Amino acid sequence: MIIVLDVEQAEVDLHAGALRCPHCSAVLRPWSSASARQIRQLDGSHRLVRPRRARCSGCRATQVLMPAWCLPRRADAAEVIGAALVAKARGQGYRSIARELGRPVSTVRHWLRGVRGDQVEWLRRQGVQRTFELDQDLLVDLTVQATALGDALCALAAAVLAWRRRFARPVQAWTLIGVFTAGRLLSPP
Repeated sequence: MIIVLDVEQAEVDLHAGALRCPHCSAVLRPWSSASARQIRQLDGSHRLVRPRRARCSGCRATQVLMPAWCLPRRADAAEVIGAALVAKARGQGYRSIARELGRPVSTVRHWLRGVRGDQVEWLRRQGVQRTFELDQDLLVDLTVQATALGDALCALAAAVLAWRRRFARPVQAWTLIGVFTAGRLLSPP
């Protein structure tokens, strides 16, 4: 799976032979599309996504070009799950978060269990690394948060700010975080 920031540009790059296989570095070629699915948005609406598939000209492996605003194997957009993580970092419990987001309690509880221990530290490292690559000065301004999840989200927010400063493009924060984490916001690295 390859997480892409701009689906239209990824399509252009795919047809131009500019995308490479993550396994063998051979050229990826258009192949078909993955199954269409509905992704729930923060406002309660649904957005249809049908990710492009590509096949490697070398090893023949297939890849799905997943838009960064949605996460692999999740029915909710990154911004929905991100809102739950922010609420948890602020001290809310999973029941109240589920109520606010209009999601099942079990779903929210599962999301929050997916960001504990090593996963939280991995998220923090991704944020620090991206911030360091884009604007090292922002690392000085990181403040220690009350929780490890808060620290991780603060580092990711700094990376978003650094990216926006450098590229001056209006991209949603959770979409960028989807790129920074390669779609692994909840799953183990």
